[in-house]
Order: sequence, then structure tokens, then C-alpha cells
Amino acid sequence: MTTPSRGAGDLDRAASAPLWKQIHDDLVRRIESGEFLDRFPGEIELVESYAVSRHTVREAVGRLRREGVIRSSRGRSSAVNPGVIAQDMGAMYSLFHELESRGMVQRSEVRVVDRRPDSVVADRLGLSRHPDLVYIERLRYAEETPVAWDCVWLDPGLASGLLEVDLSHTALYDEWQRVAGVRLTGGQETIRAVVPTRGQHELLQMDTDEAALLVERVGLMGDRAVEYRRTLVRGSRFSLTAQWSSARAYQVGVSGQQ
Repeated sequence: MTTPSRGAGDLDRAASAPLWKQIHDDLVRRIESGEFLDRFPGEIELVESYAVSRHTVREAVGRLRREGVIRSSRGRSSAVNPGVIAQDMGAMYSLFHELESRGMVQRSEVRVVDRRPDSVVADRLGLSRHPDLVYIERLRYAEETPVAWDCVWLDPGLASGLLEVDLSHTALYDEWQRVAGVRLTGGQETIRAVVPTRGQHELLQMDTDEAALLVERVGLMGDRAVEYRRTLVRGSRFSLTAQWSSARAYQVGVSGQQ
């Protein structure tokens, strides 16, 4: 049962929030409640429904498009993007739990589980003797749609038990805690835009003009680095959110020379 839609009478024209923001938030609520599964309304319909100008509707819908909530292409009406991964900046997240919380079935095609040497990753984890690391590679699905290619290298002294675990429908962090008592307490993550290769486009079944984001993570248990992860995520399925105020300072890292 879906939540009844709002209309012009439900907008607070005296509120400090602009009308486009009220419409944006209402459309997000309606999408999350299950509306628009077959078809997202066009501009004219939204103008009539909310009794606002086309400019106001375009601002609200444009934000949804840039956030990856909806998608559109030339000559076609807009459609809702299922399973958009919303990550809070400054918080550790789990793709498994994020998708499951949205009522979507998350599954993984486990492509590789083995031990392998990698001196660069071993240095990142502070393993001076460069032992064979536990390596797990998965193609992550939301329902039947591939959304991410996930590669993770783990400290073998803590992760050997994962070599025997079925990771096709579970969270790696949950299983790691279950089999070895390992629980990540923090880490560092870098997210940057990349141009996918043809093979990556095919692997993730991406549109030819679809962008991708590379998420690199070093996971910590206390002061000890125990995980290095590289996840390639479809750009249409990933968004970043942040809460900020004038009392909080942000430090933004920009790569490249000045």
C-alpha cells in the first residue's frame, strides 16, 4: 500500500524551504513508498499536480537526476533508478545492509576466493614480510542488476577463516566477526570518478555513457590496518550525502598539482 501523493495544497508557500526543495523531498518520499515503479510523471503532470511553475519542477527533478534517483535519456521519459546506494560521508557502510534495508535482495557472484601475494597492498596493511593475503572478489547485485565490482585484500593472520565461507548472500564484515571475532572500528576511504574500461562496462552491464566511481578503503581494527578494498560502483547507483553546519569545518583533499 503506497502513501497518498501530495498536491498543491500540501506545499507550505510560507515556509523557509523553497518550493522546489519541498517537491524534491516529497518525490523522494513517494519513490521510497513504492510509487512510480512503472513510470515517473512528466514535467507537465508535476506542474499541474503541485500547481507550480515549470522552472520549479525542473529544479526539483534536475536534483533527483543529479543524485541518481531517476534517470532519463533523449526521447524517453524519466524512470526511477532502483537500488541507489546512498552513503553518508564519514560513516562506514555495508552494501549488503544498505540494499537489504531498502527491501531489495542482495546477492554476490563470488568470482575469486584465494591467497595471493601483493607487495603493494601488504605495505598498505603494514605487513613487512609480505605474506600471501586473503583475496576475495565479488560482483555485487541488487535483485538481478549488477551494481558493483568489489575486490578486497585481508590480513591473512585474521581472515583465513573466510576462505571456507559462502559469501554469496551475506555481509563480509558480519562473517568476519562471526568466524574470527574481527570488527572494524574505523578507517579511511577515498572516492573518485573514473572512466570504466570496456571490460568493466560489460561486467557491470553499464550503459555506454554511464560513469563510475572507485571507492578505495583501508579498514582498521583499532590502530591496525586489516583490510584494503577497491570497489567500482556504477555511477547511476551511488550517491553521497553529508550533514554540515557553519560550526563544522571540512577538509577536502584534492589530488593533482596546483
